[in-house]
Amino acid sequence: MRYLALGDSYTIGEGAGEADRWPVQLAGLLRARGVEIGDPEIIARTGWTTDELSAAIDREDPRGPYALVSLLIGVNNQYRGRGAEEYRTQFAALLQRAIGFAGGDAGKVIVLSIPDWGVTPFADGQDRARIAAEIDLFNRINREETQRLGARYVDITPQSRAAATNPASFAPDGLHYSGLTYAEWARLALPSALAAPGAAAAP
Repeated sequence: MRYLALGDSYTIGEGAGEADRWPVQLAGLLRARGVEIGDPEIIARTGWTTDELSAAIDREDPRGPYALVSLLIGVNNQYRGRGAEEYRTQFAALLQRAIGFAGGDAGKVIVLSIPDWGVTPFADGQDRARIAAEIDLFNRINREETQRLGARYVDITPQSRAAATNPASFAPDGLHYSGLTYAEWARLALPSALAAPGAAAAP
């Protein structure tokens, strides 16, 4: 089984080792449960917005079908002050592309919510309430579009906020997360991945 992971710094695991990236950890959890899946093909880079991810997909030209596709994108749209309706349009287009990479089967696509960077040490002195409200708005949008198109939704935002109580949750830059946090995201995504068509039938 092939796995395509699309996203930004959270998917590429900025500040963590390659083995600590949450898609890599998710693949490991799946293999531990008898699912024959390879390491993820990752198209992600720190700082990418929705349109930048779309342009990168054009350049990389991944060839499906994939047994599993994940999508986590939007924090940089919020960080740069980009509009919510623009996000909706571009996110929906990305999700449709993700479904296409999954052979047209939305049940093989997992969307993760946007973590709240406002709780990180990096955000000290920022308007944390405003950041949280904007992240919540963007997450309402990506949840609505995920449900509309029939993909699977994994809400990691509460966990990202709870992580603020543990300094070990963060990478050295104080903005991104450590392998410890990414392990939690992989654990939260596991039920949806196991429910993807094909995974449950694995030996």
